[in-house]
Amino acid sequence: MPDHTEEARLPPGQYVPRGHPVLHYGRVPQFRPERWNLAVFGATASGEETRFAWPEFSALPRTSVIADFHCVTKFSIMGSEWGGVPATVLLDLVPPAPGVAHVMIWGEYGYSANIRMSDFQRDTTLFALELDEKPLTAERGLPVRMVVPHLYAWKSVKWVRAVEYLLADRRGFWEERGYHNVGDPWREQRYAYQEEPGEGPA
Repeated sequence: MPDHTEEARLPPGQYVPRGHPVLHYGRVPQFRPERWNLAVFGATASGEETRFAWPEFSALPRTSVIADFHCVTKFSIMGSEWGGVPATVLLDLVPPAPGVAHVMIWGEYGYSANIRMSDFQRDTTLFALELDEKPLTAERGLPVRMVVPHLYAWKSVKWVRAVEYLLADRRGFWEERGYHNVGDPWREQRYAYQEEPGEGPA
């Protein structure tokens, strides 16, 4: 019988903290619905950029995912419920061109994180608008944050503003500063020096 206890669900080197720590780089942006939009650009199948205004994006089909959330600084938040727009919905609306194997997720102030298309199109990957059935707070990513729960949490970009389809992998903000290009917590892929051949950009 599978062991679903918190201890069994913790990746190597992780611990469950008291409370719910909040970490981010830079200041917390102010959400202005009338100015907000999400762009999908890069190697799209149409060759065009698509933008979703807030009313359009917030009306897209939603789902919820209950998942553990693992920070590279070694704490894990267990059993959070995220509600939002599945990444697969965006892929259906704005298909990538053939050959796209990675995406770059862009947040406010130029923050970014790259992920493989195989991670982006998982059923558990979504653009979250809610946490535990409540709208996201500003410090947790209001109005939209990426949630990729099977990777370290720096890949779950807060304050998302764009998705770029890539024909060639590129490192994002923390990846350029020495973090692992993939970020699998079960393999403790924390730092770039741990990368195996093929795990980083050519």
